[in-house]
Amino acid sequence: MAAASLWSLNGLGWAELGKRVYNEIIEDEVLDSAAQLAYYFLFALFPLLIFLTSILGFIVGANNELRNELFSYLGNVLPGTALDLVKGVIEEVSQTSSGGKISLGLLLALWTASSGLQSITQSLNRAYDVKETRAWWKLKLTSIGLTVALALTIISALIIILFGGHFVDYAEQTLGFGAFLTTVWAVVQYVIALCFVLLAFALIYYFSPDLKDQHWFFVTPGAVVGVLLWLLISFGFRIYLSYFNSYSATYGSLGALIILLLWLYFTGLAILIGGEINSEIENAAAEAGVPGAKEEGEKAPDEKETSGAASEKENKKPEENKKSDENKKPVEADIIPPDKKPIRAPKISPQAAETKHEPLSFPAKLAAIGSMIAGVFMSFGGGKDDKKR
Repeated sequence: MAAASLWSLNGLGWAELGKRVYNEIIEDEVLDSAAQLAYYFLFALFPLLIFLTSILGFIVGANNELRNELFSYLGNVLPGTALDLVKGVIEEVSQTSSGGKISLGLLLALWTASSGLQSITQSLNRAYDVKETRAWWKLKLTSIGLTVALALTIISALIIILFGGHFVDYAEQTLGFGAFLTTVWAVVQYVIALCFVLLAFALIYYFSPDLKDQHWFFVTPGAVVGVLLWLLISFGFRIYLSYFNSYSATYGSLGALIILLLWLYFTGLAILIGGEINSEIENAAAEAGVPGAKEEGEKAPDEKETSGAASEKENKKPEENKKSDENKKPVEADIIPPDKKPIRAPKISPQAAETKHEPLSFPAKLAAIGSMIAGVFMSFGGGKDDKKR
C-alpha cells in the first residue's frame, strides 16, 4: 500500500475515521488493554532504564552527561514525583551493583524489558483482529530485538542532541553566531527528539503485530496521532498534578507510584489508539481495492479471498469425483474373453418371487407321508420281480 493512499484515508474523512476508531476502541476493549500494558510497563520500565544507563556507561564511561540528558528529556513528559521515583531507583541500583552484577543484570534487564513490548504485540494483534501464530521463541526474539532497537534509537537521539549542543557552544565561542544559534538549536533539538519518537512508534507498528507483507512507513497517521496524543496527555497530566496533586495525600508514599502507573497507562493508550487508526485506514484501503492493503483479520493481502477460493475448490472436488464416477464405462467386456460368457444367476419371475406357500394341514401331512411309504415298498417289490425273471 502506497504512502499516498495511507494519508489520503481512502475517502474516509477524518470524521468517519474517528467514528470507526471509536467503535473499534470499544469493541477491542482498548481501555482495558491499556491498563494491562501499564502493569507490564511498570515491570519493564526499570529494567529498560537500567539497560540504557548500562549501555551509556559502556559508551561514555564515567561521564554522566548522556545519563543526565536522558532524565532531562524524560522529565519533560513524566510528572515530577514519578521522575524522582525513577531516578532514585536507578541511582540506588547503580550504586549497589558491581561490574559483574551489572554485566549479568544487563541480560536479565533486557529479557525483562522485552515483556513490555511483548504485551504490546498481543494488544496490536487485537487491533488488527489477527491471532498470534508465531512460535514462542520467535516472538520472544522479536520482542528482544525490538527492545534493543528502541534502546539504540533513544541512545542515538541523546548522542545527537548532546554533541549537537556542544557544537552549538563551540560555534558561539569561535564563529560568533551569538544567541541566534542557541535559539535555533533549542527548537531543533526538540524536533530531533520528536523524529526519534516517531521512529520508535513506527518500529512498534511494523514489527509487533503478527502481519505479513508489511510496508515500511516512517510516518503514519496512527504514529502522528499517537505521539501527539501522548504528548498532550503527558503535558496535561503534569499541569493537572501541579494544581490538583492529591495522590500523595491519598496514597501517602505510594502516591509517586500511582502517578507513574497512570502515566504508563496513558502511554499504552496512545500507542494502541495509533494502532487502531492504522488498522482502520488499511481496512478502508482494502475495501476500496487498493493493491497490497489488508482487511481486518488478514495477515497478508487478499488472504480471505485466497482461503475462500481454496475452500470452494475443496467443495467442488466431491462433485467432480461423483461426475467422473458416473461417466465411467463398465469394464467387464474388456476383461472377459468374447468366447466365454459369464455365468449368470437364473432369473426369477416376479410372479414366482411373489408366490406364497401356504402351510399344510395335519391330514394332508399324513397323506403325503403314506404316499411316500407306498412308493418305497413298490420300488423294492419291482426290484425282486426283475431278479426272478
